Amino acid sequence: MTGTDNPCCEEPSAPAPRMWSVDEHLADVLARIAPLPAIELQLLDAQGCRLAEDITSEVDLPPFDNSSMDGYAVRTADTARATGEYPSVLAVVGDIAAGAGELPKVGPGEAARIMTGAPLPPGAEAVAPVEWTDGGTGTGRAADAMGTAAEEAVRVLRPVGAGDHVRRRGSDLGAGDQVLDAGTVLGPTQLGLLAAIGRGTVRVRPRPRVVVLSTGSELVQPGEPVGPGRISDSNSFTLTAAARDAGAIAYRVGGVPDDAALLRSVLEDQLGRADLIVTSGGVSVGAYDVVKEVFESYGGMDFRRLRMQPGKPQGFGRIGEGEGVPLLALPGNPVSAYISFELFVRPVIRTMLGAPDVHRPVVPARCTADLRSPAGRRQFLRGRYADGLVAPIGGEGSHLVGALARANCLITVPEDTTAVPAGSTVDVVLLTERSG
Repeated sequence: MTGTDNPCCEEPSAPAPRMWSVDEHLADVLARIAPLPAIELQLLDAQGCRLAEDITSEVDLPPFDNSSMDGYAVRTADTARATGEYPSVLAVVGDIAAGAGELPKVGPGEAARIMTGAPLPPGAEAVAPVEWTDGGTGTGRAADAMGTAAEEAVRVLRPVGAGDHVRRRGSDLGAGDQVLDAGTVLGPTQLGLLAAIGRGTVRVRPRPRVVVLSTGSELVQPGEPVGPGRISDSNSFTLTAAARDAGAIAYRVGGVPDDAALLRSVLEDQLGRADLIVTSGGVSVGAYDVVKEVFESYGGMDFRRLRMQPGKPQGFGRIGEGEGVPLLALPGNPVSAYISFELFVRPVIRTMLGAPDVHRPVVPARCTADLRSPAGRRQFLRGRYADGLVAPIGGEGSHLVGALARANCLITVPEDTTAVPAGSTVDVVLLTERSG
C-alpha cells in the first residue's frame, strides 16, 4: 500500500460552507440598514418622499370669506321677496376681482359685482350667482331729468340666503390643525396642500439613490448586434425599473465586462452618488467571476449560499470609505436576479425610505397544479394569482424571462416540502398592487 492509499495520511477535508436560510440572510441584511437621515427639500423635489415631521397649518384655509361663484355680493334682506316678476333692484357699487385689496362697502339696496375667489366685501352676507340676475344691464335708483342712468343696477330674480355661495374662512382647515402626518408619502395633492398653507420646503426622508450595474463580458446593450456567445443586457433594465418601483431614484450602469480593473474603476465612479449599489452576475464559483475578487478587496463583503431556488449565491456588505455604501450582489440569471431583488433589495430600499410596508404582501391561495420542489430549498415559482387561485407559469429555469413577464406573484414552497398536490393551499407573494 502506498502512502497515498493510506486513509490515515489523507488531508482532512474542509468543512462545507454554511448554508443560510432566506430569513437568516434577510434579517442580517436589514439589521445593517437604517432609514436615510431626514433632509429639507423644496416641494417638487420632495415628491415621492415620506414626511419626517407632522405638518400643522399656520393659516386658515380659505384665509378669508370669498365667493364660490361669479355674481353679486348682496345683503340677504334686500332679496328676501325677489321673484322673476318682481325682482329686487340693487345699485351696483363696484367690482371685486380675485386678489382685490380695497373693497367697496355694500349697504342697504346695494350690491357689488364679484368674481369667483374674490373676497366678500363688508356689509355683504351672500352671493347671488349671475344666473339668478339679469346680468346687471339695467339702471339704478337715480336718473337725471333726461333719463340717463346715474348708476348701474342689477335685478336679482330670487331670494338669496345667508352664506349662499360663500366659502367661509377656515371652512377647509383652521390655523393650528394638523394636516399631514409624519410618514405620509408626498404625492401631487399633498404637495398642493403644503403650497396652499404657505410651505415652500418640507422635511422628508429622501428617496435612496440606487446604482444598478450588471457584469459579464457576454453582455451587449439592447439594440446592438448580438454575436456568438453574446446576450442583451436585460438585468440592469429589470433591476433599475424595480428599484424605481420600490421608491428609489435609480441609475442604470451598462454591462461591465469581466475585468477587475474596469469594474473597480466603475465602482469608484459611482460611489459618490450612491446610497445603495446593486449588481448582478459574478457571485458564483466560476473561474471568470471577478466580482467577488473586486468586492472582497474592499473588505466587509460576505458571499453566501442560501437554501433557496433560484438565487442560491448572494453577496452583501459595504464598500468605500468610512461606513461605506451598502452593496447587494445578486446572481446573474435573470429570474434569479429579479427574485433576489424582490426578497432582499426591495426591503432594503423600503427600509431606507422609512416605509412601514417593507415587504410585499403574502396571501394564501389554492394552487391549480401539482408542484415539485427540491428538498432543503425554499422554492419561488412564477405564478398568476386571481380570486384566491394561483397557477404556475413556465418551468423552473432561472433564465425564463418570458414567464417572468407574465407573472404577478411568486408561489412559495417551503424547504421541507418536496411535493404540492393540486388543490393545496400555498403562500403567494404578490408582485403588483392589483393581481388579476
